[in-house]
Amino acid sequence: MAVPARASRSVRRSRRFELRATALYFVLLALILILVGTAVRTATAAAERRPAWAVALVLVGVGGVVAGCRRRRRISAARLARHAAEALDEATETAVEVLDTAPPTSAAGPVAARTDPCGGRLDAERTVPLLEPVNEVPADTGETGYEALDPAEFEQAIAELCRRDGCLDVDVVGGTGDLGADVVARTPDGRLAVIQCKRYCDANRVGSQDMQRFGGTCFTVHEADVAVVVTTSDFTAPAIEYAEQCGIVCMDGQELLRWQDGMGPRPWEPEFVAD
Repeated sequence: MAVPARASRSVRRSRRFELRATALYFVLLALILILVGTAVRTATAAAERRPAWAVALVLVGVGGVVAGCRRRRRISAARLARHAAEALDEATETAVEVLDTAPPTSAAGPVAARTDPCGGRLDAERTVPLLEPVNEVPADTGETGYEALDPAEFEQAIAELCRRDGCLDVDVVGGTGDLGADVVARTPDGRLAVIQCKRYCDANRVGSQDMQRFGGTCFTVHEADVAVVVTTSDFTAPAIEYAEQCGIVCMDGQELLRWQDGMGPRPWEPEFVAD
C-alpha cells in the first residue's frame, strides 16, 4: 500500500515541475519574439533610408551567428535577449549618426502651367529645383503686353491708363452683375466715362451682340456721358455700325497701343467721341 502511494506522489511532482518549465519557456519565447520584432521593424525603417547600413547590420548579425557556432555552447534566453538589446542600441546609434552626416537634398516645387486667356496652354507643367538660382526679370515700365493679361488684369490696366491721363474717381467694377461696366471714371473735364473691356484674341472680334448688350445699359443704367468699348482685337462691321448709331466709342488694339504710348487721343477726347 505504501509503495504505490510514493510512486503517485513522485509523478505529481514531476508534472508540476514540467508545467512550470513550460510556462517559463513560453514567457521567454514571447520576450524574444517581441525583441526580434522591434529589431526587424527598426532595421526595415532604417534600410529604406540607408541600404548600406542594412547591409552592414546583416553582416554583423551573420558574424555573431558564426561566432556563436564556433563557441559551441548553449545560449540561454536571458543572454540572447541581452545581446539583442545591445545590438538594437548600436544599430539605432549608427542610424542616427548616418542621418546626421547625410548631405542635404534639394527640394523641388511644382510650377503651375500658364494658360493663355484666349485659350491654349503656354507652358507645360514642369518641376524646377528650389535651390536653383532664378534670374530675376526687371520690371517692365514701358509698353504693356495686353495679350498676356487675363480679363481682370486687363481691366486694371485700362483703369491705370485713365488715372495716368488725369481721370478722377477711377473704379474697376467689372464682374458678375456689372451690366456691361468694367471701368467707371470721371474725365478731366468732369464727364462720366463708362468703359467696357474686351480682352479678345486677334481672331475673335467684338460683334454686334456684345455691342448691343453694352448699348442697352451704358446710357440708361449707368448714365454715361462717354461710353467706350476697348478691345485688344478689332470690331466687326455690324458692331461698328451699331456703335455709330448709339454714340459708343470703339477703340481697337492698334488705337489702344497709341493711347498707351501717348501718340493717339484718349477715348473721351473730341477726336475720338462719335458725333
